[in-house]
Amino acid sequence: MVRIEKQGAVWTVIHSRFAEARNAMDPDSAEAIVAAFKEFDADDSASVAVLWGEGGAFCAGWDLKFASTLSDRDAFQRHVVDGLAFPTGANPAPRGPLGPTRLELSKPVIAAVEGPAVAGGMELALWCDIRVMAESAYFGV
Repeated sequence: MVRIEKQGAVWTVIHSRFAEARNAMDPDSAEAIVAAFKEFDADDSASVAVLWGEGGAFCAGWDLKFASTLSDRDAFQRHVVDGLAFPTGANPAPRGPLGPTRLELSKPVIAAVEGPAVAGGMELALWCDIRVMAESAYFGV
């Protein structure tokens, strides 16, 4: 689902979630990407990360097939909404629905965009400090 490749101080965080899903985000993927970026930020030997979607798609947004399995409002609340609301006061924000989009890191992240980066995938790309796009990149605008 998510793996990290390290070459010296450069980390590549790879989202690899089913070619047919085009790296659409579900809660497990979102948690895994957040964990990868927290690990990157905490590692003193890491200087820059690259976020890349394997299989020709950066991220097709929220996984609507997953959402269709949530049979009722309570299931949607439990899997998607609970714990994601912005807190009051000085408490840190939880992860965003697409994963790390609310994280404030101390090091730069580069989006390597290939194929679609639509809806929440565009949000994910915009969260990154720099975006490098292949000719196949598509933001749906």
